[in-house]
Amino acid sequence: MDFEEKVVKNEPRYHGAIIDVYQQTVKLPNGDLANRDVVLHQDAVAILAITKSGKAIFEKQWRAPIKKVTLEIPAGKVEKGESAESTAVRELNEETRYQAGQMRRVAGFYSTPGFANEYMTLYLATDLQPVETALPQDADEHLQLFELSLDEALAGVENGTIEDAKTVCAIYYWQTLNK
Repeated sequence: MDFEEKVVKNEPRYHGAIIDVYQQTVKLPNGDLANRDVVLHQDAVAILAITKSGKAIFEKQWRAPIKKVTLEIPAGKVEKGESAESTAVRELNEETRYQAGQMRRVAGFYSTPGFANEYMTLYLATDLQPVETALPQDADEHLQLFELSLDEALAGVENGTIEDAKTVCAIYYWQTLNK
């Protein structure tokens, strides 16, 4: 069965610093037309950073779209010319002031494929050491770092204090490492 939709019209609606929005008219496999709102976003990375004491580094930050503070693992956008892994190294430095002795790709996934093309790569960072040269933090980010054990993180998912998808995914992956 053919699932591919053919774009017959692609109208730009918004060009921003982080996203571009398009309204598309597509031809469905059965020949009918439908509308799609599409958000284009840079690829991104997320880092499950495990400390020597066996805890993971999390950050609190305000998220304007949902109008509340979230608890998340470190993450960030892949800049032009960067690989996902070099982005993970940079973001870990910028957000936590650590570097990883070992950085391993865990998985890649589309964060919200129903309307956006953002592809996120999850990394596991271990053997953490303080950085020798700290990179500047993003001026528009205000983060509070803290550490949680696996049990504390799982409890946060269960009680709803951790709701961020990449973070939930990372926590469940972390759980598989401890079985």
